[in-house]
Amino acid sequence: MTVLSPIDALKTLALPGRAVIDGALVEAASGATFHNVSPRDGTVINLVAACEAADVERAVASARAAFEDGRWRDQGPRDKKRVLFRLAELMERDAEQLALLESLDTGKPIRDARAVDVPLAINTARWYAEALDKVYGEVGASPVDRLSYAVHEPLGVIGAIVPWNFPLHMAMWKVAPALAMGNSVVLKPAEQSPLTALKLGELALEAGLPAGVLNVVPGLGGVTGQALALSMDVDMIAFTGSGPTGRRLMEYSARSNLKRVSLELGGKSPQIVFADCPDLEAAAQAAAWGVFYNQGEVCTAASRLLVEASIKDDFLNRVIAVARTMVPGDPLDPATVFGAMVSERQMNTALDYIATAHSQGGRLLMGGRRARQDSGGFYVEPTIFDRLEPDHTLAREEVFGPVLGVQTFTSDDEAIQLANDTVYGLAAGLWTSDINRAFKGARSLKAGLVWINGWDACDITMPFGGFKQSGFGRDRSLHALHKYADLKSVSVTLR
Repeated sequence: MTVLSPIDALKTLALPGRAVIDGALVEAASGATFHNVSPRDGTVINLVAACEAADVERAVASARAAFEDGRWRDQGPRDKKRVLFRLAELMERDAEQLALLESLDTGKPIRDARAVDVPLAINTARWYAEALDKVYGEVGASPVDRLSYAVHEPLGVIGAIVPWNFPLHMAMWKVAPALAMGNSVVLKPAEQSPLTALKLGELALEAGLPAGVLNVVPGLGGVTGQALALSMDVDMIAFTGSGPTGRRLMEYSARSNLKRVSLELGGKSPQIVFADCPDLEAAAQAAAWGVFYNQGEVCTAASRLLVEASIKDDFLNRVIAVARTMVPGDPLDPATVFGAMVSERQMNTALDYIATAHSQGGRLLMGGRRARQDSGGFYVEPTIFDRLEPDHTLAREEVFGPVLGVQTFTSDDEAIQLANDTVYGLAAGLWTSDINRAFKGARSLKAGLVWINGWDACDITMPFGGFKQSGFGRDRSLHALHKYADLKSVSVTLR
């Protein structure tokens, strides 16, 4: 069988552009569309339905009807498993197409979409298919004349609003457990990256998910997302994205029906390297990849590197050597390890932070410029700044781009103080050979995810979420299933 290169495959690739509402692929009611721009070269690759309030209302009504009549909610665990496993099989069948859509839409290297994003999304579907019958109720310690028990029941209609950095993967983190618990879902993808969500909606119908159980409404966040969050018939908003948008969603909940809100809002994550680090080369790899993977567009990006002063020069040389291998390239080239930023706006945001770091006295060690400008795409070099002070902008604000800030410390207390000196609390890591320092540090770090002698070293079996202004609620693990359910207590008086 002839395997086409990504660029050749692109010539015959069908790009989805219609919403998925009530089991059908439809245009927006108004006929409006928006330009879907590929960050690879800045070109418009297709027109996508620009759903507005009327489309959201129809999608929510469809989801509500599907939930109330029990067409999915009341199916037994075996039947739900069959459909979700079938969805995973179809995603695996179309894995190359999904990877190409993801890379084209976001600018991430096709090698990462193939090896990471799509396989993890498929695994998420399978994991929750297998887990859905592992959620048990409980029996209370009642007196002899009463039987009391508690059961988990699906919430109803879930509005899932997902980001553009890992569109398919993040969609499955929310869609799979919500469906596994018997809910209906209205999925709103980011306007920068709608393609794989729309394809997911098509595959769900092919897998046998009943009409209305999963609707996909592309559109602008301030229009489509707002309508979804203000809907009086949506029971929960599950969101991953920026802090300002998360705050608006909480306001919309208060203004509407007090719907539940689950927020994952990013971070300014520190990676601490002590002088007794057991493997400086492994730590240098983790420091570079921890912030530059996916062009730095990762909520858990290790954007603050805290290095003990006695090893700083040696360690930074190691980090720079790793970072210099990350040359911006065409995302559709299988050899590329560092692609384009998702949009011109995001590229300019990163460049603005770089300019600010210069103006505040940061020392540029590498990078700092736009790259591949002749391509028309949105590329920024991996960038490292040293000599940051705690009050510098680059030490405090999330860039969501390939920019690393370096600080030094001389004691354990100073390292922890610097690490916790942020409004965020999503992830943190430390490298040490001292088991006492490791466990004391993990306990002292104010973050929902803490990694010792590694970075991003976890999987779907462990909960994902943060402290402080990184939000609340957890994705992944069995905890995510509980998030999409209510707990009902029932007491029976025995006569």
